[in-house]
Amino acid sequence: MESKATRMELIEVAQGRRSADLFIKGGTVINVYSGEFLQHNVAVYKDCIAYVGESEAPIGENTKVIDAEGMYVSPGFIEAHAHPWVMYNPVSVTEKVLSLGTTTTVNDNLFFYLHMGAEGFKEMLKDLKQLPGNFFWLARLVSQADYPGEREWFNQKDVQSLLELDEVLGTAEVTRWPLLYNADPFLLDTMDVVKTLGKVSDGHTAGCSYDKLNSVVASGVSACHEAITAKEAFDRLRLGMWTTLRNSSLRPDLPEIIKLITEGNVNTSRVIMTTDGPHPGFIEKEGFVDGLVRKAVELGVPVMKAIQMVTINAATYLRLDDYIGGIAPGRRADILLLPNLVDFRPDLVIAGGEVAAEHGQLKVALPSIEWSKYVVREPFAFTKSVLENPDLYRYPHTSSNELVPVVHFRSNVITQRKDMELPSVNGYADLSGHEGLVYAALIDRNGEWAAKGILERFAVNLDGMASTYNTTTELLAVGKSPEAMAKAAARVHEMGGGVVIVDGNEVILEIPLPFTGMMTTDSSFDIAVQYHDQLLSAVQERGFPFHDILYTLLFLTCDFLPGLRLVPFGLYDVKTDEIVLRSMPLTELRYGVKN
Repeated sequence: MESKATRMELIEVAQGRRSADLFIKGGTVINVYSGEFLQHNVAVYKDCIAYVGESEAPIGENTKVIDAEGMYVSPGFIEAHAHPWVMYNPVSVTEKVLSLGTTTTVNDNLFFYLHMGAEGFKEMLKDLKQLPGNFFWLARLVSQADYPGEREWFNQKDVQSLLELDEVLGTAEVTRWPLLYNADPFLLDTMDVVKTLGKVSDGHTAGCSYDKLNSVVASGVSACHEAITAKEAFDRLRLGMWTTLRNSSLRPDLPEIIKLITEGNVNTSRVIMTTDGPHPGFIEKEGFVDGLVRKAVELGVPVMKAIQMVTINAATYLRLDDYIGGIAPGRRADILLLPNLVDFRPDLVIAGGEVAAEHGQLKVALPSIEWSKYVVREPFAFTKSVLENPDLYRYPHTSSNELVPVVHFRSNVITQRKDMELPSVNGYADLSGHEGLVYAALIDRNGEWAAKGILERFAVNLDGMASTYNTTTELLAVGKSPEAMAKAAARVHEMGGGVVIVDGNEVILEIPLPFTGMMTTDSSFDIAVQYHDQLLSAVQERGFPFHDILYTLLFLTCDFLPGLRLVPFGLYDVKTDEIVLRSMPLTELRYGVKN
């Protein structure tokens, strides 16, 4: 990390021979290095801390003195595992979380890379350097669902060119961890490159047994955030992984996994915490990294340990502890003034030596980004007339005597196969006599194929919904009425991406997500909150029984969680590793496809 302040200037400020720009006086410094609470002053010059101690010598005629009497002076919080694409975008989420004290985020690049490729992603990184705070990235090695041409897109040359960037701290989670367990050559070669570069390899080992975890750790994975029990957290810690405790909108698991600390009494130096890409409504209600600290302390973790997990521990894991993560000379001046050690919501946020937020309100300018200029993939490569045929959404079923594999939802994201007898009408499954079943179709935005399935316990009264918000960012349509699904899909096509819900023949909700089909282009976080709350309310009113619709949509189209999945190759049974019903070519509908 480059600093505006030179080492000579910092030495001069520390000795009182040069005036500080900012001087935080009279506060209690939370020293995450020693584990002490100290009555110390802090001098800041340009973007760095120059002095920590009892002296006031750095105060000069033009120094801005901040009275921190009765306040706690904390390092800025670090989110080491962020997903800046959950309806919000990198600018709008920064607007929110920086004011809550998160001065560093390390972000997954998945959907940006899928739609931009390496060169477009690099261009976006240049423009995002204008963002306040520290905005780093982890680079995906594979997608979350295999698709035709995946390995050509995630090729070694392009991926390694990203890993060499200063803004990229390592590799992002490989959600399809069996590839690592089975020693995929490309992944192992890339792990060696990462180790040579001195960077990290984030992990995702959901459902991985202790014995199998040994192989994944041997592959080079540095950390994992997928423990959902204290035992699983212990397994990861004992095998040398940085163990990331998660509390997110999908998996609010902290009350269970925090027992690793409160009951296990472990050494917490290799334990960090994450919100793991929560939906906008969760951040609005529960906070971001500040919410993690607040929850951990409520559950019995000592304040110092809780703050260390989201500051110096995270910085050490990221190999940035010489630059961020604590209040010490030479470190970047990312500083919070906390009014108490209960709420952990800062009265003042200093990022890179500049006052960035006061009392929850951002005080610095955010860049205006033209998101579309980086994208190399067209929203749709065919006209919307292709989507107006209701038969595109029906499930092929030629004999009532044959059992139909149905995707039964056990929870937000876990499904299981349920074989059912369904009548066949005109070559398609007839759902009219089966309340609770809906059609589902995943349609390639290049117009090459469609994967089809039937869902149970999704939303029993949903006529039609279409969404590009899913792991593949292809067009996912769900509903009990093929006509309503067709209308919703055609409207999403017109919008260039997003979510649409149709009742009968009436569009009742539109959420435009033109940026990669996943994100609003608006710089306001409040817009993302509004969109999320509208969508969740609409589907729950139509029978959706769970709490996180965004992750249900996201993971229905992945290929690594238990149950039946709708993926580009067809209806896929993860447990048996077989395609139950292959994707169908759209040849007969290609009259609408662009040449």
